[in-house]
Amino acid sequence: MGFEVFEEMLDYEDELQIEVHELENGTVVVDAGVEARGGIGAGIYLSRICMADLSDIQLTPCEINGVLLPGVQVATDYPAVSCMASQCAMWQVKAEKYFAMGSGPARVLARKTRDLYEKIGFEEFSDVGVLVLESNKLPDAKISSQIAQNCNIDPADLRLAVAPTNSVAGLVQVSARVVETGLHKLFTMGFDITTIKSGWGRAPISPIAGDATMCMGSSNDAIIYGGETYYTLSYENVAELQQYLRGLPSSASRDYGMPFYKIFKAAGFDFFKVDHNVFAPAKVVMNETQSRRTFVSGRVNPEVLMDSFNLEVIK
Repeated sequence: MGFEVFEEMLDYEDELQIEVHELENGTVVVDAGVEARGGIGAGIYLSRICMADLSDIQLTPCEINGVLLPGVQVATDYPAVSCMASQCAMWQVKAEKYFAMGSGPARVLARKTRDLYEKIGFEEFSDVGVLVLESNKLPDAKISSQIAQNCNIDPADLRLAVAPTNSVAGLVQVSARVVETGLHKLFTMGFDITTIKSGWGRAPISPIAGDATMCMGSSNDAIIYGGETYYTLSYENVAELQQYLRGLPSSASRDYGMPFYKIFKAAGFDFFKVDHNVFAPAKVVMNETQSRRTFVSGRVNPEVLMDSFNLEVIK
């Protein structure tokens, strides 16, 4: 499904302010923010590709201490597949001096994170593939050939869309991960995510708040301190579900309470020293359909968002 969204994106090259390149091996690359201007519209398309177009993604207002910011609202009836099998950025694309985090339908073709696909019982085969790369550089033919080989497809049948974190499109697609972030946290906790039947969430879109590392921090904060999610699920053991829910929001982390950039800096910019429990939505609501009970955990933290986003109220 994401392949069709990519092709549709090409029809609106001028309107989306993107640039389209065809590499010598036939791979088509969309620049949505590296050298091209890109924007919110391009970010929505990137988000749709990341989720294999198995979701409804719209802009929505988000208020932070009386300040209205644009946000992203995501809804899906295929949470395990759209979020975890496709959107989750679990593919590190590395080659010489090139690095990118890969998301999208082509991940399943390459069987990245094989244990995940086995646990959710999902596989897919295709002659074409599309991947979204979070990177500050455009890939060359060598990189695209490497990706295509991993996917077992011809490079001419590969489509790549690229945006850096410190671009408008890049920041939009990060906030659109709000539902996925909750599912990923549950998955790492050992929860059976196939019990979740639908997911909804919203998060503010971070302004461009500095360089790539700072924007990486502020875009994470959009979810950690501003992300709100709602899941519908069928889970027989309600007491166990409540226990999972207590540990799910970002506030359950020992590192909670500061903008992520400051947490990262305090850890010597070493991800392994950061408590990964902080990567979670700020607030989670779960509707358990067997008991017909709904549980709430966590809270939005506008004070940290004001700091992270560098929001200054002029009086």
